[in-house]
Amino acid sequence: MDNEEQNARRFYAVSYDEEEPTVTLGAFIPARPKKRDATFSYTPASVAGEINGVRSPYILSVKVITMMFALLLCLFAGRATAPYMRSVGATLGAQLAASKTAIVPVPVIVQNPYTAKQEPLNYGVQVALSEPNFYIETRDAFIEGEKTFIEADLTTMQLRYFDKGVMREQVPIVSKGQKGSWWETPAGLYEVKDKKEKQFSPFGQVNTPYAITFQGNFSIHGWPQFPNGEPVPADYPSGCIRLSDDDAKKIYDLAMPHTPVLVHEAPIVADSFVYEPKIPELATPHYLIADVESSTVLASSDLSEAVPIASLTKLMTALVAAEYLNLDETIEVTQPTFVQSLIPRLGDRDKVSMYSLLQLLLVESSNEAAEVIANQVGQEKFVGYMNEKAASLGLVNTHFADPSGLSASNTSSVRDLLSLTQYIYNNRKFILDLTANQDLPTAYVSGQFGELSNFNKVAGLDNFLGGKVGETTAAGQTSISLHKLHVKGADRVIAIILLDSKSRGADVKELLQYAQDRFGN
Repeated sequence: MDNEEQNARRFYAVSYDEEEPTVTLGAFIPARPKKRDATFSYTPASVAGEINGVRSPYILSVKVITMMFALLLCLFAGRATAPYMRSVGATLGAQLAASKTAIVPVPVIVQNPYTAKQEPLNYGVQVALSEPNFYIETRDAFIEGEKTFIEADLTTMQLRYFDKGVMREQVPIVSKGQKGSWWETPAGLYEVKDKKEKQFSPFGQVNTPYAITFQGNFSIHGWPQFPNGEPVPADYPSGCIRLSDDDAKKIYDLAMPHTPVLVHEAPIVADSFVYEPKIPELATPHYLIADVESSTVLASSDLSEAVPIASLTKLMTALVAAEYLNLDETIEVTQPTFVQSLIPRLGDRDKVSMYSLLQLLLVESSNEAAEVIANQVGQEKFVGYMNEKAASLGLVNTHFADPSGLSASNTSSVRDLLSLTQYIYNNRKFILDLTANQDLPTAYVSGQFGELSNFNKVAGLDNFLGGKVGETTAAGQTSISLHKLHVKGADRVIAIILLDSKSRGADVKELLQYAQDRFGN
């Protein structure tokens, strides 16, 4: 069975008639309209209730409340023995599991494509879900596990809502975020955080109807409107996953907080550009020259040796911030006392926009900015996100210990750093663009630190497209830089990666000259 057949095999329409249809997992069975009455009611087998016909996940059944009260009495009276606790806990768990409105996340076990182990699928961006086979297997695991979830297939541009494994709605996706932009939704597993019938977007300066927000910057919503009520034109570059207003309302009415959102987007396919590599003998200890778009390695040292990377760490910090935090926010500054930056800029500030912090992080390599960003969720949790992201990208020789790169335990290899660079280039290109130009066009609150000193550029080179530098005693001088190179009549994007360099600028120029001499026109 090919992927197309497998992808379509579960989805066919069934309608209600005089009798209840046979329920088949994955089948499309529209939800029967609910009858509402004006009286208070409760359902003994559910934690949901109704007041004046409106269902609420916060109204507990009498039976559930009784069990919870009994459990509390046992705890205070010292009678909560292990067998009794297990009995009450199991019964209460069964009651909660029966809820139709309160979504309780339950892990789905899938085979990790990198480790081949059976593991729970974690929330967050999951690069593996861009692979069609793994995505289909994961979706089928949700269906067969009778999960309630939203599926957004950004390759076929279809959005589906499943209720306990049965598809209740299927609607077309009108548009999706532009590749590499702030609002692109990468493949992954997320959960609904919030719902608003009308949400204002400071970035697009528009109102988005029936907005369902998940993981920071991502959302599903209807057709955006300008503040005067006029709909945006079809080619207006706003929004994450855009539906028609009618379809957005259907999904809005069904989706509850904590509903899982499974997103699939086809992977970037490497192009077919061919080099004729000749590996040189260079004194640089850890280096790599590669074509970003074709993944061709032009020259390198040991690809897998893991060594300290210093502030190259901040590329992952920026990536996690862009995928987990809301760049629209203005946050309070808690001045970190345990780190210093070459140019201190946060000492006299109480508040700052998240986007301005991102500028400071990437352009001036601010350690203070890295710490303030991480503290939005807590440093330990944020560093956990960084390592989870590295694992999801298959960066097997990479480990992060802090968000700034000051620790010698922030390590990686040139191969892993190339993979990280390629992911950012293909999915979050604005991060690399910011490293070259702090004044990118944006509607976010930006530039609160004025003109920054760009540490990333290499003096004397006019083909720099973006990158990041770092330096510590343990790591020496480190660098990732992208450059335009004209090869066989075509402009190519070349990545140069250096670790433990003694003269970063000279090494970049030497490696770039090598590529130019052997492959350039």
